[in-house]
Amino acid sequence: MKKITKRVFVILFLSSALFSLNAEIRMPVIFGDNMVLQQQSEAAIWGWAKANTSVRVTTSWNNKSYSAKSDGQGYWKLKVKTPAAGYTPYTITISDGKAITLNNILIGEVWICSGQSNMEMPMKGFGNQPIEGGPEAIATSRNPGIRCFTMKKASKSAPQADGEGTWEIAGPETTPDFTATGYYFGRLLNQALDVPVGLIHTSWGGSRIEAWMTPSSIKSVIPNVQIPATDADIKSQNGTPTVLYNGMLHPIVGYGIRGAIWYQGESNRGEPDRYVELFDKMVREWRTIWQVGEFPFYYCQIAPYNYGGGLNSGFIREAQAKGMKTTPNTGMAVLMDSDSPACIHPPKKKIAGERMALWALAKTYDMNKIHYRSPEVQSVTMEGRVAILTMDIPSSPGLTSHGKEILQFQVAGDNKWFHPAKAAIAGNRIFVFSPNVEKPVAVRYCFNDTEATEIFTVEGNLPLSSFRTDNW
Repeated sequence: MKKITKRVFVILFLSSALFSLNAEIRMPVIFGDNMVLQQQSEAAIWGWAKANTSVRVTTSWNNKSYSAKSDGQGYWKLKVKTPAAGYTPYTITISDGKAITLNNILIGEVWICSGQSNMEMPMKGFGNQPIEGGPEAIATSRNPGIRCFTMKKASKSAPQADGEGTWEIAGPETTPDFTATGYYFGRLLNQALDVPVGLIHTSWGGSRIEAWMTPSSIKSVIPNVQIPATDADIKSQNGTPTVLYNGMLHPIVGYGIRGAIWYQGESNRGEPDRYVELFDKMVREWRTIWQVGEFPFYYCQIAPYNYGGGLNSGFIREAQAKGMKTTPNTGMAVLMDSDSPACIHPPKKKIAGERMALWALAKTYDMNKIHYRSPEVQSVTMEGRVAILTMDIPSSPGLTSHGKEILQFQVAGDNKWFHPAKAAIAGNRIFVFSPNVEKPVAVRYCFNDTEATEIFTVEGNLPLSSFRTDNW
């Protein structure tokens, strides 16, 4: 029996080695028909071929050939120069003696879309949770200029060389399964820039931020963190540190992109202070390993929702807002008007995607005149019994409450007891007063789980985030 087992092992080993030596070109799933490559860049392309052999890559937009030599395992990598964006379809041919061709390739703008269930939520919605305006958007979605790649879920203890997924062209047959937030983001970019847009969607509902990080970036924040050594050590498929980075991000790291969008935070709401550090480390690490520069990173602030106990989610929204100050080239879309206190998946995915797109259009694509960000508190002063908040926007057109009474403010004195307060708006200033507080020292706004904003900037109709002026 032992001789037979040994003989079988030798046969399998030799067969595997023979296959490796005679393997044909194999490309990672991120490279395929219908893909979008980042325009005007040195776009990385890689794959596997025969071991220790020359690989030639020919791009049809310039009929230029590039070459690389595969290593002992057959792996090779090179970079190709891409032209300006356009709707002309191209091909890429890869050969190590036997060629394969990738067809219908467009050149445009490519963005990563990642996070947890609010990024994962498709255009067709979840069970009993539809997307607002989804059917109409799907029916009118036929557009060869918008393409989406969705990475299949994979939780792994070691970085993976490849995953599962395909590029799909937007249309009523495919768009129902696209990430809704990502689709609305890409659609507005496509309309505003008139260039093809590629969306690389990799998300997992309920995932913690630690799952999307490398060991080094996590350990810089949590030195004693437990990293799984094998797949059997994974205690949470979407929460254990590093497992989603390994299975769902590492296979596409290095693909040419313009930037990333992110919708996550609900699963880390109990650790707001740590989240600030984790977010900063994750973004910086992604930028380092991607090797395409300090790419923009835009993200959604979680919306008001009745969590039914635990730490007030105002603290995690505050932590998310701090990300814009701690991590360069980032921007946050405020979703305080999502109007979904009973559902953790707000149906208004159009405002989520498009508000991140506004950040991108203004800051990445230099559309400087558009209104793209929510107002923030610039300063607070106390005059007698009145707290005066000055917002960092021009006094004209200023703020509006759309004629509604403003009920979400609270003020406190030295005793730290917060009382409901009245508020009035004039230009870029908010005057806050409570008859129960003789000498206010702190102001809070919508600083709980469920209260939604009623204050917007007039231009752009973007909502004010929840905030506090104290550090209690």
